[in-house]
Amino acid sequence: MISAGRALQASVDFLADRLPIQKMSFHSLVRQKEVPVHRMGWAYYLGGLALFFFLVQLATGLMLLFYYQPTVSDAHASVDYITHNVVGGALVRNLHAWAASALIATVLLHLLTTFAMKAFEKPRELTWLSGVFLLLLTFGFGFTGYLLPWNQIAVNATKVGLQSIVQAGQYLPGPLADVPARIKEIIQGEPAVGQATLSRFYAVHVIVLPLIVFGLLGVHLLSVQLHGMSPGVDRPTGRSERFFPFFVLRDFWLWGLVFFGLFTVALCLPFDSFSSFPLFQPFDALGSTPDGVKPEWYFYFVYYPLELLPFWVVMLGQNVVVAALLAAPWLFSRTSRRSLRVLTAIAALYLIVITVFGHAIYVAFKGVR
Repeated sequence: MISAGRALQASVDFLADRLPIQKMSFHSLVRQKEVPVHRMGWAYYLGGLALFFFLVQLATGLMLLFYYQPTVSDAHASVDYITHNVVGGALVRNLHAWAASALIATVLLHLLTTFAMKAFEKPRELTWLSGVFLLLLTFGFGFTGYLLPWNQIAVNATKVGLQSIVQAGQYLPGPLADVPARIKEIIQGEPAVGQATLSRFYAVHVIVLPLIVFGLLGVHLLSVQLHGMSPGVDRPTGRSERFFPFFVLRDFWLWGLVFFGLFTVALCLPFDSFSSFPLFQPFDALGSTPDGVKPEWYFYFVYYPLELLPFWVVMLGQNVVVAALLAAPWLFSRTSRRSLRVLTAIAALYLIVITVFGHAIYVAFKGVR
């Protein structure tokens, strides 16, 4: 009983240190808040930029919902109708698609710079953990949204993704070996990818994930506001700027500039212009899997290793990385920022190389195109 009481008290003390709600005042959050000025100061804008892209996703997604039909018979036709018949439909769809890629790239960069700046140190553990979960949910948005147009590349790529879940079962002992197959059945909803799958992905994409994100985002932003910006460097310059109005106005200026660029790209460059057109035809359940089927670029860091290495190696590495990210506040508590910057540079180099040159590496090793 005593140990349980101590554990409860320790939990309360932990939360009290990480969420000091006594600081929730206009004076503390607005007038008194300052942002450190140093050579990594640009990284402080990445969180706000990720929020901006999420808001664009939210606004354009709501617009698309007025016309999209989540059925295997009408999904592709409704997307085609939005693109070619709805006034501004192509623009809204391009904004949604380009902002999705920009959101994932920004969240990844935000996590990498936050890690390099050691912004997960006490008392910012909850800020970091909520940020890692938000990154995982962002990938969830990408995976579930990819299927909704119900075209050849979307359905076949989803099949490959779901099948990889089943593969994990062969490396699990005893009764656990059946768990991945059960998970796939729950996600898929029927023996093959079909209406039940589309309905579940649609519900998760437009209802479940947004609700979870709103909750986590609330915790994340509250924690950031309560603790302020991390020092970011081992030797602070001693210089800072007022959060309001200087940093906030500069943040909004950046939002406007980025929106102008995003709007221009969406207006001039359809998001699917770099892919083979037949892959975007309506899905044909009786047809064979077309050539060129692969996931979006933000899954290349897993896709190409799966093509080149044993499945268990990739899955083990992926789980180790996720576990290390979640444990970073404690695992790297004594690690210098110099060492963290080296680890960040290695991770960034891997992501860039596998994303840009992944296909070339695959061809070089496999000897096929």
